[in-house]
Amino acid sequence: MDLSFTPEEVAFRDEVRAFFRDKVDPAVRQKLLETRHITKDEQVSWQRTLNKKGWGVPHWPVEYGGTGWSAVKQYIFLEELQRYPAPVPLPFGVNMVGPVIYTFGNETQKKQYLPRIANMDDWWCQGFSEPGAGSDLASLKTSANKKGDTYIVNGQKTWTTLAQHADWIFCLCRTDPTARKQSGISFILIDMKTEGITVRPIQMIDGGVEINEVFFDDVVVPAENLVGEENKGWDYAKFLLGHERVNIARVGISKARIGRIKELAARTMSGGRPLIEDPLFRQKLASTEIELKALELTQMRVVAAEGKHGKGKPDPASSILKIKGSEIQQTLTELLLEVTGPFALPFAQDSARSTNDDWASPIAPTYFNYRKVSIYGGSNEIQRNIIAKAVLGL
Repeated sequence: MDLSFTPEEVAFRDEVRAFFRDKVDPAVRQKLLETRHITKDEQVSWQRTLNKKGWGVPHWPVEYGGTGWSAVKQYIFLEELQRYPAPVPLPFGVNMVGPVIYTFGNETQKKQYLPRIANMDDWWCQGFSEPGAGSDLASLKTSANKKGDTYIVNGQKTWTTLAQHADWIFCLCRTDPTARKQSGISFILIDMKTEGITVRPIQMIDGGVEINEVFFDDVVVPAENLVGEENKGWDYAKFLLGHERVNIARVGISKARIGRIKELAARTMSGGRPLIEDPLFRQKLASTEIELKALELTQMRVVAAEGKHGKGKPDPASSILKIKGSEIQQTLTELLLEVTGPFALPFAQDSARSTNDDWASPIAPTYFNYRKVSIYGGSNEIQRNIIAKAVLGL
């Protein structure tokens, strides 16, 4: 297998790098390097910068705003964006509901929603998980009862990331309670400003508020907001989750984090010498780099084979990317925590801790936050079941 880039691809990579150097706000880049959260305004501003360049939704079909790039160029763009780093486009619109709409939606929905997603005129969130339906998502109970030309939605969603900012939510709702659980679900778009919707924040272990509960009490939704066919939502959800799992691999982000670990370990002393010279630490880091390279090659194969499984059918190999990508991300946050050592502990404002150690303050919260990546997008245990059935034929 020839893994070298062509001269054209190298020139493209250089163009992408130059664009990021010129356009990414240095303060935003520093936040990302230090694993700090950026603001809603910073996220929206960056998406609009990308969209103005024509790169807002590079992987979409050209007729909906995509670039027409090859799979290799798409891979280069995403890796460089993550490695620089620049803000990653909000996945709920660009990578999740957008592809569902242009694949399964009608022409009216495509014209109404897709340009606004590309320019981030609307902030989307994902309404899938429920208190009794997490890894067993098909057990969801949120109902959408047809009444004339509307649906009446009742129920609760949870772990809804960034719902506090959202203008719209795409929901899986049960439209046929008598059908087999996977067969009675529909995919519905709901305006978050609709009467009867309540968003309640959930404080996480790192102290932040990134996730929420969302309650629906007799929420009236136009029937025209149904995507595709009624009771076919489970098929659309599987398609969406396949896209999500490819992106959860985050090879570029892990490469950037390895660079950050090496930088910090080179100036962190342990036993009278830089930590980067410790043989055991170097072995851990080298082992993770090898696993990351294997993941990168697997992701390139999945990206290159995109579309070969038929319209709307996810590649089951995306489950491999999800498992290994999340495990590597968690390992890297553990290595960062090892570099940080006692400086990861919280200190009182009047302590003797030097302000030069402010770089350490986000590392422990990031470690705690990343315990979630092996769960969302379908837990790693569920992904192993998918691999056993769809890849190994067991």
